[in-house]
Amino acid sequence: MPPLLSIASHFFLQVAVILLTYRLLWPVFRRLAQVQVVAIMVAGFLLGPSVLGWIWPAAQHWLFPAKLTIGAETFMHPNLTVIYVVGQLGLVLYMFLVGASFKLDILGAHVRQAGVTSAAGIGVPLILGGLVGWWMVSLGGYFTDKVMHWQGGFFVAAAVAITAFPMLAWIVCDSGLLDTRLGTMALSCAAIDDACSWVLLATVVATAKGSSFGALLAIGGGLGYLLFMIYVGRPLLGRLETWNPPRADVERTGGLPIAHTSVILLVVLTASWFTDVVGIYSVFGAFVAGAVMPRGALLDAVRERFEPLVTYLLLPAFFIYSGLNTQLSLILDPGTLLMAGIVLVVSFAAKFGAIGLAARWQGMSWYEAGSMGALANARGLMELILLNIGFEAGLISGKLYTILALMTIITTFVATPLQRLFERRLKRSGSKFGPAGEEPDDAVSPAGQQAPVEEHDHL
Repeated sequence: MPPLLSIASHFFLQVAVILLTYRLLWPVFRRLAQVQVVAIMVAGFLLGPSVLGWIWPAAQHWLFPAKLTIGAETFMHPNLTVIYVVGQLGLVLYMFLVGASFKLDILGAHVRQAGVTSAAGIGVPLILGGLVGWWMVSLGGYFTDKVMHWQGGFFVAAAVAITAFPMLAWIVCDSGLLDTRLGTMALSCAAIDDACSWVLLATVVATAKGSSFGALLAIGGGLGYLLFMIYVGRPLLGRLETWNPPRADVERTGGLPIAHTSVILLVVLTASWFTDVVGIYSVFGAFVAGAVMPRGALLDAVRERFEPLVTYLLLPAFFIYSGLNTQLSLILDPGTLLMAGIVLVVSFAAKFGAIGLAARWQGMSWYEAGSMGALANARGLMELILLNIGFEAGLISGKLYTILALMTIITTFVATPLQRLFERRLKRSGSKFGPAGEEPDDAVSPAGQQAPVEEHDHL
Protein backbone atom coordinates (compact mmCIF):
# COMPACT_ATOMS: atom_id res chain seq x y z
CA MET A 1 0.00 0.00 0.00
CA PRO A 2 1.45 3.42 -0.94
CA PRO A 3 2.14 5.75 2.03
CA LEU A 4 -0.47 8.43 2.70
CA LEU A 5 1.92 11.23 1.79
CA SER A 6 2.57 9.61 -1.59
CA ILE A 7 -1.17 9.26 -2.24
CA ALA A 8 -1.74 12.91 -1.38
CA SER A 9 1.11 14.26 -3.50
CA HIS A 10 0.07 12.14 -6.49
CA PHE A 11 -3.49 13.41 -6.12
CA PHE A 12 -2.24 17.00 -6.27
CA LEU A 13 -0.49 16.18 -9.55
CA GLN A 14 -3.64 14.52 -10.92
CA VAL A 15 -5.79 17.56 -10.15
CA ALA A 16 -3.20 19.88 -11.69
CA VAL A 17 -3.17 17.83 -14.90
CA ILE A 18 -6.98 17.82 -15.04
CA LEU A 19 -7.15 21.60 -14.65
CA LEU A 20 -4.36 22.18 -17.17
CA THR A 21 -6.06 19.96 -19.75
CA TYR A 22 -9.36 21.72 -19.25
CA ARG A 23 -7.80 25.18 -19.58
CA LEU A 24 -6.07 24.16 -22.81
CA LEU A 25 -9.35 22.84 -24.23
CA TRP A 26 -11.52 25.76 -23.19
CA PRO A 27 -10.45 28.31 -25.89
CA VAL A 28 -11.25 25.73 -28.59
CA PHE A 29 -14.61 24.78 -27.06
CA ARG A 30 -15.57 28.42 -26.59
CA ARG A 31 -15.18 28.94 -30.34
CA LEU A 32 -17.48 25.93 -30.84
CA ALA A 33 -20.24 27.68 -28.86
CA GLN A 34 -19.79 25.36 -25.88
CA VAL A 35 -19.88 26.10 -22.16
CA GLN A 36 -17.00 25.41 -19.81
CA VAL A 37 -18.49 22.32 -18.20
CA VAL A 38 -18.40 20.53 -21.57
CA ALA A 39 -14.67 21.22 -21.81
CA ILE A 40 -14.20 19.83 -18.30
CA MET A 41 -16.22 16.72 -19.16
CA VAL A 42 -14.24 16.07 -22.35
CA ALA A 43 -10.95 16.63 -20.47
CA GLY A 44 -11.90 13.75 -18.19
CA PHE A 45 -12.39 11.41 -21.14
CA LEU A 46 -9.21 12.54 -22.90
CA LEU A 47 -7.17 11.61 -19.83
CA GLY A 48 -8.76 8.16 -19.62
CA PRO A 49 -7.87 4.91 -21.40
CA SER A 50 -9.77 5.86 -24.59
CA VAL A 51 -7.39 8.65 -25.63
CA LEU A 52 -4.33 9.11 -23.38
CA GLY A 53 -4.30 5.38 -22.66
CA TRP A 54 -4.35 4.67 -26.38
CA ILE A 55 -1.65 7.22 -27.26
CA TRP A 56 0.65 6.65 -24.26
CA PRO A 57 -0.53 3.73 -22.10
CA ALA A 58 2.39 3.79 -19.66
CA ALA A 59 1.90 7.47 -18.86
CA GLN A 60 -1.86 7.07 -18.43
CA HIS A 61 -1.47 4.10 -16.08
CA TRP A 62 1.14 5.93 -14.04
CA LEU A 63 -0.78 9.20 -13.83
CA PHE A 64 -4.19 7.65 -13.12
CA PRO A 65 -3.63 4.16 -11.69
CA ALA A 66 -6.86 2.21 -11.35
CA LYS A 67 -5.75 -1.04 -9.72
CA LEU A 68 -3.33 -1.99 -6.96
CA THR A 69 -2.08 -5.55 -6.66
CA ILE A 70 -0.97 -6.82 -3.24
CA GLY A 71 0.15 -10.41 -3.31
CA ALA A 72 -2.46 -12.43 -5.16
CA GLU A 73 -5.28 -9.89 -4.69
CA THR A 74 -6.16 -6.79 -6.72
CA PHE A 75 -7.84 -3.73 -5.21
CA MET A 76 -9.00 -0.32 -6.39
CA HIS A 77 -6.01 2.02 -6.25
CA PRO A 78 -6.18 4.46 -3.30
CA ASN A 79 -5.73 7.44 -5.62
CA LEU A 80 -8.79 6.38 -7.63
CA THR A 81 -10.73 6.20 -4.37
CA VAL A 82 -9.62 9.73 -3.49
CA ILE A 83 -10.66 11.00 -6.93
CA TYR A 84 -14.08 9.37 -6.51
CA VAL A 85 -14.69 10.85 -3.05
CA VAL A 86 -13.53 14.35 -4.01
CA GLY A 87 -15.65 14.18 -7.15
CA GLN A 88 -18.72 13.19 -5.11
CA LEU A 89 -18.13 16.08 -2.71
CA GLY A 90 -17.85 18.48 -5.62
CA LEU A 91 -21.01 17.03 -7.14
CA VAL A 92 -23.01 17.44 -3.94
CA LEU A 93 -21.89 21.04 -3.36
CA TYR A 94 -22.50 21.89 -7.00
CA MET A 95 -26.04 20.55 -6.85
CA PHE A 96 -26.66 22.65 -3.75
CA LEU A 97 -25.52 25.74 -5.66
CA VAL A 98 -27.84 24.79 -8.53
CA GLY A 99 -30.78 24.53 -6.12
CA ALA A 100 -29.83 27.84 -4.55
CA SER A 101 -29.98 29.45 -8.01
CA PHE A 102 -33.37 27.97 -8.90
CA LYS A 103 -36.05 30.58 -9.69
CA LEU A 104 -39.07 29.31 -7.78
CA ASP A 105 -41.18 32.38 -8.58
CA ILE A 106 -40.95 31.86 -12.36
CA LEU A 107 -41.67 28.15 -11.95
CA GLY A 108 -44.83 28.91 -9.97
CA ALA A 109 -46.16 30.97 -12.85
CA HIS A 110 -45.68 28.15 -15.38
CA VAL A 111 -46.14 24.99 -13.32
CA ARG A 112 -48.80 23.50 -15.64
CA GLN A 113 -46.65 23.88 -18.76
CA ALA A 114 -43.66 22.43 -16.93
CA GLY A 115 -45.71 19.44 -15.78
CA VAL A 116 -47.04 18.56 -19.23
CA THR A 117 -43.69 19.06 -20.93
CA SER A 118 -41.82 16.97 -18.38
CA ALA A 119 -44.43 14.20 -18.74
CA ALA A 120 -43.59 14.01 -22.44
CA GLY A 121 -39.90 14.05 -21.57
CA ILE A 122 -40.26 10.93 -19.44
CA GLY A 123 -43.06 9.11 -21.30
CA VAL A 124 -41.54 8.92 -24.77
CA PRO A 125 -38.07 7.86 -23.52
CA LEU A 126 -39.75 5.23 -21.35
CA ILE A 127 -41.31 3.66 -24.44
CA LEU A 128 -38.44 4.01 -26.93
CA GLY A 129 -35.61 3.47 -24.45
CA GLY A 130 -37.48 0.55 -22.88
CA LEU A 131 -37.77 -1.21 -26.22
CA VAL A 132 -34.06 -0.74 -26.96
CA GLY A 133 -33.08 -1.98 -23.50
CA TRP A 134 -35.28 -5.06 -23.84
CA TRP A 135 -33.63 -5.80 -27.18
CA MET A 136 -30.14 -5.37 -25.70
CA VAL A 137 -30.83 -7.96 -23.02
CA SER A 138 -31.97 -10.40 -25.74
CA LEU A 139 -28.78 -9.83 -27.75
CA GLY A 140 -26.48 -10.32 -24.75
CA GLY A 141 -23.18 -8.63 -23.98
CA TYR A 142 -24.64 -5.31 -22.85
CA PHE A 143 -26.03 -6.28 -19.46
CA THR A 144 -24.79 -8.79 -16.93
CA ASP A 145 -26.52 -12.13 -16.50
CA LYS A 146 -28.53 -11.06 -13.46
CA VAL A 147 -30.47 -8.41 -15.42
CA MET A 148 -33.86 -9.44 -16.82
CA HIS A 149 -35.51 -7.99 -19.92
CA TRP A 150 -37.77 -5.50 -18.12
CA GLN A 151 -34.90 -4.36 -15.92
CA GLY A 152 -32.72 -3.70 -18.96
CA GLY A 153 -35.61 -1.79 -20.52
CA PHE A 154 -36.03 0.37 -17.41
CA PHE A 155 -32.29 1.07 -17.24
CA VAL A 156 -31.99 2.26 -20.84
CA ALA A 157 -35.26 4.20 -20.46
CA ALA A 158 -33.77 6.00 -17.46
CA ALA A 159 -30.56 6.67 -19.41
CA VAL A 160 -32.51 8.16 -22.33
CA ALA A 161 -34.86 10.19 -20.12
CA ILE A 162 -32.08 11.79 -18.07
CA THR A 163 -31.24 15.45 -18.55
CA ALA A 164 -28.03 16.48 -16.83
CA PHE A 165 -29.57 18.86 -14.32
CA PRO A 166 -26.32 20.39 -13.04
CA MET A 167 -24.86 20.66 -16.53
CA LEU A 168 -28.09 22.16 -17.81
CA ALA A 169 -27.93 24.71 -14.98
CA TRP A 170 -24.42 25.65 -16.08
CA ILE A 171 -25.57 26.01 -19.70
CA VAL A 172 -28.60 28.08 -18.67
CA CYS A 173 -26.44 30.41 -16.57
CA ASP A 174 -23.66 30.73 -19.14
CA SER A 175 -26.28 31.52 -21.79
CA GLY A 176 -27.96 34.20 -19.66
CA LEU A 177 -31.25 32.28 -19.46
CA LEU A 178 -31.55 31.83 -15.70
CA ASP A 179 -34.18 34.57 -15.28
CA THR A 180 -36.24 33.50 -18.30
CA ARG A 181 -39.25 31.23 -18.70
CA LEU A 182 -37.18 29.03 -21.00
CA GLY A 183 -34.39 28.53 -18.47
CA THR A 184 -36.70 27.94 -15.53
CA MET A 185 -38.95 25.51 -17.40
CA ALA A 186 -35.95 23.64 -18.80
CA LEU A 187 -34.57 23.21 -15.28
CA SER A 188 -38.01 22.25 -13.93
CA CYS A 189 -38.52 19.57 -16.59
CA ALA A 190 -35.01 18.28 -15.98
CA ALA A 191 -35.65 18.03 -12.24
CA ILE A 192 -38.91 16.09 -12.71
CA ASP A 193 -37.56 13.82 -15.44
CA ASP A 194 -34.38 13.10 -13.49
CA ALA A 195 -36.38 12.26 -10.36
CA CYS A 196 -38.44 9.76 -12.38
CA SER A 197 -35.25 8.35 -13.91
CA TRP A 198 -33.72 7.83 -10.46
CA VAL A 199 -36.84 5.98 -9.35
CA LEU A 200 -36.49 3.71 -12.39
CA LEU A 201 -32.82 3.18 -11.59
CA ALA A 202 -33.54 2.48 -7.93
CA THR A 203 -36.16 -0.08 -9.00
CA VAL A 204 -33.70 -1.85 -11.30
CA VAL A 205 -30.87 -1.88 -8.74
CA ALA A 206 -33.12 -3.06 -5.90
CA THR A 207 -34.87 -5.81 -7.86
CA ALA A 208 -31.59 -7.00 -9.37
CA LYS A 209 -30.41 -7.53 -5.81
CA GLY A 210 -33.58 -9.51 -5.11
CA SER A 211 -35.35 -6.85 -3.02
CA SER A 212 -38.39 -4.79 -3.96
CA PHE A 213 -38.09 -2.97 -0.64
CA GLY A 214 -35.35 -0.77 -2.10
CA ALA A 215 -37.67 0.67 -4.74
CA LEU A 216 -40.38 1.40 -2.15
CA LEU A 217 -37.79 2.98 0.14
CA ALA A 218 -36.57 5.23 -2.68
CA ILE A 219 -40.09 6.45 -3.50
CA GLY A 220 -41.30 6.79 0.09
CA GLY A 221 -38.05 8.15 1.47
CA GLY A 222 -37.67 10.64 -1.37
CA LEU A 223 -41.23 11.93 -1.00
CA GLY A 224 -40.90 12.13 2.78
CA TYR A 225 -37.62 14.03 2.47
CA LEU A 226 -39.13 16.50 0.00
CA LEU A 227 -42.15 17.20 2.23
CA PHE A 228 -39.94 17.56 5.31
CA MET A 229 -37.65 20.06 3.63
CA ILE A 230 -40.57 22.13 2.30
CA TYR A 231 -42.70 22.27 5.44
CA VAL A 232 -40.10 21.91 8.23
CA GLY A 233 -36.65 22.59 6.82
CA ARG A 234 -37.56 25.72 4.88
CA PRO A 235 -39.07 27.64 7.84
CA LEU A 236 -36.13 26.66 10.07
CA LEU A 237 -33.55 27.65 7.47
CA GLY A 238 -35.40 30.95 7.00
CA ARG A 239 -34.17 31.95 10.46
CA LEU A 240 -30.62 32.15 9.12
CA GLU A 241 -31.45 35.51 7.53
CA THR A 242 -32.45 36.98 10.91
CA TRP A 243 -29.69 35.31 12.94
CA ASN A 244 -27.19 38.06 13.73
CA PRO A 245 -23.66 36.64 14.08
CA PRO A 246 -20.89 38.27 16.17
CA ARG A 247 -19.47 41.33 14.44
CA ALA A 248 -15.92 40.01 14.62
CA ASP A 249 -17.08 36.81 12.89
CA VAL A 250 -18.46 38.78 9.95
CA GLU A 251 -15.42 41.06 9.63
CA ARG A 252 -12.96 38.16 9.72
CA THR A 253 -14.73 36.29 6.93
CA GLY A 254 -15.56 39.26 4.74
CA GLY A 255 -19.33 39.09 5.15
CA LEU A 256 -19.87 35.30 5.27
CA PRO A 257 -20.39 34.26 8.92
CA ILE A 258 -18.69 31.03 9.95
CA ALA A 259 -21.64 29.86 12.05
CA HIS A 260 -24.09 30.32 9.17
CA THR A 261 -21.78 28.58 6.74
CA SER A 262 -21.35 25.65 9.12
CA VAL A 263 -25.12 25.23 9.43
CA ILE A 264 -25.58 25.30 5.66
CA LEU A 265 -22.83 22.72 5.09
CA LEU A 266 -24.28 20.53 7.84
CA VAL A 267 -27.71 20.61 6.19
CA VAL A 268 -26.33 19.89 2.71
CA LEU A 269 -24.14 16.97 3.78
CA THR A 270 -26.82 15.43 6.02
CA ALA A 271 -29.43 15.76 3.27
CA SER A 272 -27.05 14.15 0.78
CA TRP A 273 -26.35 11.29 3.16
CA PHE A 274 -30.05 10.63 3.77
CA THR A 275 -31.07 10.60 0.12
CA ASP A 276 -28.14 8.32 -0.65
CA VAL A 277 -29.32 5.90 2.04
CA VAL A 278 -32.92 5.76 0.76
CA GLY A 279 -31.76 5.25 -2.84
CA ILE A 280 -32.53 8.49 -4.70
CA TYR A 281 -28.88 9.54 -4.36
CA SER A 282 -27.11 12.48 -2.88
CA VAL A 283 -27.45 14.89 -5.79
CA PHE A 284 -31.18 15.36 -5.23
CA GLY A 285 -30.80 15.80 -1.50
CA ALA A 286 -28.31 18.57 -2.10
CA PHE A 287 -30.45 20.21 -4.79
CA VAL A 288 -33.58 20.31 -2.61
CA ALA A 289 -31.51 21.72 0.27
CA GLY A 290 -30.40 24.55 -2.02
CA ALA A 291 -33.91 25.13 -3.38
CA VAL A 292 -35.46 25.62 0.10
CA MET A 293 -32.71 27.93 1.33
CA PRO A 294 -33.92 31.49 2.08
CA ARG A 295 -33.03 33.89 -0.71
CA GLY A 296 -31.04 36.93 0.36
CA ALA A 297 -27.60 38.37 1.01
CA LEU A 298 -26.43 35.29 2.92
CA LEU A 299 -27.16 32.86 0.12
CA ASP A 300 -25.65 35.22 -2.44
CA ALA A 301 -22.45 35.37 -0.38
CA VAL A 302 -22.34 31.57 -0.10
CA ARG A 303 -22.73 31.14 -3.85
CA GLU A 304 -20.11 33.77 -4.61
CA ARG A 305 -17.52 32.13 -2.33
CA PHE A 306 -18.25 28.48 -3.12
CA GLU A 307 -18.76 28.51 -6.89
CA PRO A 308 -15.12 28.90 -8.05
CA LEU A 309 -13.80 26.25 -5.65
CA VAL A 310 -16.56 23.74 -6.41
CA THR A 311 -16.83 24.13 -10.17
CA TYR A 312 -13.16 24.42 -11.07
CA LEU A 313 -11.44 22.29 -8.42
CA LEU A 314 -13.73 19.66 -6.91
CA LEU A 315 -16.20 18.85 -9.70
CA PRO A 316 -13.57 17.99 -12.38
CA ALA A 317 -12.56 15.00 -10.26
CA PHE A 318 -15.94 13.42 -11.03
CA PHE A 319 -15.38 13.72 -14.76
CA ILE A 320 -11.95 12.12 -14.66
CA TYR A 321 -13.38 9.21 -12.65
CA SER A 322 -16.05 8.69 -15.31
CA GLY A 323 -13.48 9.01 -18.09
CA LEU A 324 -11.41 6.23 -16.55
CA ASN A 325 -14.38 3.84 -16.92
CA THR A 326 -14.87 4.59 -20.63
CA GLN A 327 -13.03 2.52 -23.24
CA LEU A 328 -13.91 3.26 -26.86
CA SER A 329 -12.06 0.15 -28.00
CA LEU A 330 -14.97 -1.92 -26.64
CA ILE A 331 -17.42 -0.70 -29.32
CA LEU A 332 -15.31 -0.88 -32.48
CA ASP A 333 -17.00 -3.98 -33.93
CA PRO A 334 -19.74 -3.25 -36.54
CA GLY A 335 -22.63 -4.67 -34.50
CA THR A 336 -21.82 -2.59 -31.43
CA LEU A 337 -21.25 0.54 -33.52
CA LEU A 338 -24.68 0.03 -35.06
CA MET A 339 -26.20 -0.28 -31.59
CA ALA A 340 -24.41 2.90 -30.53
CA GLY A 341 -25.94 4.69 -33.52
CA ILE A 342 -29.43 3.41 -32.66
CA VAL A 343 -29.07 4.53 -29.05
CA LEU A 344 -27.90 7.97 -30.20
CA VAL A 345 -30.84 8.43 -32.59
CA VAL A 346 -33.39 7.20 -30.04
CA SER A 347 -31.91 9.40 -27.31
CA PHE A 348 -31.99 12.51 -29.45
CA ALA A 349 -35.47 11.92 -30.84
CA ALA A 350 -36.98 10.95 -27.49
CA LYS A 351 -35.88 14.16 -25.77
CA PHE A 352 -35.62 16.82 -28.48
CA GLY A 353 -38.72 15.64 -30.32
CA ALA A 354 -40.92 14.91 -27.32
CA ILE A 355 -39.98 17.99 -25.27
CA GLY A 356 -40.05 20.32 -28.29
CA LEU A 357 -43.48 19.20 -29.49
CA ALA A 358 -44.94 19.23 -25.97
CA ALA A 359 -43.61 22.73 -25.35
CA ARG A 360 -45.07 23.92 -28.65
CA TRP A 361 -48.41 22.35 -27.70
CA GLN A 362 -48.28 24.32 -24.43
CA GLY A 363 -48.18 27.60 -26.31
CA MET A 364 -44.48 28.26 -26.74
CA SER A 365 -43.21 29.52 -30.09
CA TRP A 366 -41.18 27.19 -32.30
CA TYR A 367 -38.02 29.06 -31.24
CA GLU A 368 -38.67 28.59 -27.52
CA ALA A 369 -39.96 25.02 -27.95
CA GLY A 370 -36.94 24.11 -30.07
CA SER A 371 -34.63 25.60 -27.44
CA MET A 372 -36.40 23.52 -24.77
CA GLY A 373 -35.85 20.35 -26.78
CA ALA A 374 -32.21 21.22 -27.42
CA LEU A 375 -31.48 21.92 -23.75
CA ALA A 376 -33.18 18.66 -22.71
CA ASN A 377 -30.52 16.74 -24.62
CA ALA A 378 -27.74 17.93 -22.31
CA ARG A 379 -27.29 14.67 -20.42
CA GLY A 380 -23.64 14.95 -19.33
CA LEU A 381 -23.27 14.86 -15.57
CA MET A 382 -26.41 13.03 -14.48
CA GLU A 383 -26.00 10.41 -17.19
CA LEU A 384 -22.49 9.70 -15.99
CA ILE A 385 -23.74 9.34 -12.42
CA LEU A 386 -26.37 6.86 -13.58
CA LEU A 387 -23.80 4.90 -15.58
CA ASN A 388 -21.39 4.74 -12.64
CA ILE A 389 -24.14 3.45 -10.35
CA GLY A 390 -25.20 0.82 -12.87
CA PHE A 391 -21.61 -0.23 -13.50
CA GLU A 392 -20.66 -0.44 -9.82
CA ALA A 393 -23.88 -2.37 -9.06
CA GLY A 394 -22.86 -4.99 -11.63
CA LEU A 395 -25.80 -4.30 -13.96
CA ILE A 396 -24.12 -3.18 -17.18
CA SER A 397 -21.02 -4.22 -19.09
CA GLY A 398 -18.15 -1.97 -20.08
CA LYS A 399 -19.51 -2.08 -23.62
CA LEU A 400 -22.87 -0.56 -22.67
CA TYR A 401 -21.14 1.92 -20.35
CA THR A 402 -19.03 3.15 -23.27
CA ILE A 403 -22.01 3.33 -25.66
CA LEU A 404 -24.02 5.45 -23.25
CA ALA A 405 -21.00 7.59 -22.33
CA LEU A 406 -20.39 8.28 -26.02
CA MET A 407 -24.07 9.18 -26.46
CA THR A 408 -23.72 11.49 -23.46
CA ILE A 409 -20.79 13.38 -24.97
CA ILE A 410 -22.42 13.80 -28.39
CA THR A 411 -25.88 14.88 -27.19
CA THR A 412 -24.40 17.27 -24.63
CA PHE A 413 -21.99 18.70 -27.20
CA VAL A 414 -24.86 19.40 -29.61
CA ALA A 415 -27.22 20.90 -27.00
CA THR A 416 -25.74 24.39 -26.61
CA PRO A 417 -25.03 25.19 -30.30
CA LEU A 418 -28.52 23.99 -31.25
CA GLN A 419 -30.17 26.11 -28.56
CA ARG A 420 -28.17 29.17 -29.57
CA LEU A 421 -29.18 28.61 -33.18
CA PHE A 422 -32.84 28.97 -32.19
CA GLU A 423 -31.97 31.98 -30.04
CA ARG A 424 -30.13 33.74 -32.86
CA ARG A 425 -33.09 33.27 -35.17
CA LEU A 426 -35.38 34.68 -32.51
CA LYS A 427 -33.14 37.73 -32.09
CA ARG A 428 -33.19 38.36 -35.82
CA SER A 429 -36.94 38.75 -35.53
CA GLY A 430 -36.43 41.45 -32.89
CA SER A 431 -37.34 39.36 -29.82
CA LYS A 432 -35.56 37.58 -26.98
CA PHE A 433 -36.33 35.08 -24.23
CA GLY A 434 -37.70 36.69 -21.05
CA PRO A 435 -39.51 35.86 -17.79
CA ALA A 436 -42.89 35.61 -19.55
CA GLY A 437 -41.61 33.99 -22.75
CA GLU A 438 -40.68 35.99 -25.82
CA GLU A 439 -40.40 39.76 -25.47
CA PRO A 440 -38.98 42.65 -27.55
CA ASP A 441 -35.19 42.77 -27.63
CA ASP A 442 -33.91 46.26 -26.89
CA ALA A 443 -30.38 45.13 -27.82
CA VAL A 444 -31.42 44.78 -31.48
CA SER A 445 -31.25 47.95 -33.53
CA PRO A 446 -33.86 48.80 -36.17
CA ALA A 447 -31.36 47.62 -38.78
CA GLY A 448 -31.41 44.21 -37.16
CA GLN A 449 -27.87 44.40 -35.77
CA GLN A 450 -27.48 42.72 -32.43
CA ALA A 451 -25.54 44.24 -29.59
CA PRO A 452 -22.71 42.20 -28.09
CA VAL A 453 -23.85 39.50 -25.66
CA GLU A 454 -22.07 39.35 -22.35
CA GLU A 455 -20.08 36.16 -21.65
CA HIS A 456 -21.10 34.40 -18.42
CA ASP A 457 -18.36 32.55 -16.59
CA HIS A 458 -20.10 31.32 -13.46
CA LEU A 459 -22.72 28.86 -12.26
